[in-house]
Amino acid sequence: MSAPDDFTQNPLLGHVWVPIGVPGFAGAEKARRQQLLDERFGADGWRYGNYVRGEIVPAAVAILEYEESYRQFLRRCPELVEFLVTVCGNVYDWGVANVHDDAYEQPHTEMNHYQDISVRRVIAELVDDPAWPTVTDTSPETVDLYDLGNRTIYHVPRARGFRGDGLLQIRDAMSPGYCLNPAVVPVHDPALVVSAPGHVGWFLGEGCSHLSVEAFWQMSKVIEVRYDRFLRLGDKRDRPLEGL
Repeated sequence: MSAPDDFTQNPLLGHVWVPIGVPGFAGAEKARRQQLLDERFGADGWRYGNYVRGEIVPAAVAILEYEESYRQFLRRCPELVEFLVTVCGNVYDWGVANVHDDAYEQPHTEMNHYQDISVRRVIAELVDDPAWPTVTDTSPETVDLYDLGNRTIYHVPRARGFRGDGLLQIRDAMSPGYCLNPAVVPVHDPALVVSAPGHVGWFLGEGCSHLSVEAFWQMSKVIEVRYDRFLRLGDKRDRPLEGL
């Protein structure tokens, strides 16, 4: 009897995905991480997922929970909404060029940015909500806006519903939009709160710590790998994210 073929080549295993670790915050390491994982598992052999209410779902599904947290936070704070629509013309995260991104999937960016997109989407929704008569429609034009942090003027698109002249950065405590930082905004559903003993992240030392939307996003994030690719790591299977 001849030895059977290598079972790791079984095509069925290419359809089985397994979580191999919680990567946490990437920031400027986004491109390097992708390159490392592409080399280790193949570009089609790994993906990001998020643990949401007992199952791992695609990031595109989990990000809707992130957005919902901003939706509920802003709807509970009409004064903040009024400030945004009367003082601001747009919002951004780590770079003014963020104002040009409308999608959460951002293969072209140095770092991902979600909070500014969530805020723009929520305000745009309120334009069409009769319960928010002070949030009115605006022309989708490119205008001069001055940065509320450093007073620099930029020629950028006006976001829908924002009729002010300011450009608001939503980032750390030194930014004027810190009140909308994802470490400050609480996650909207307690069922999304996860814990990871020993986990270290900038977001755990700010805002509402592990109860924030940022904590949900980072601590629920997992890397999934095709099982056939995982098996082919051989004796490196016990450290699949080494170097990440």
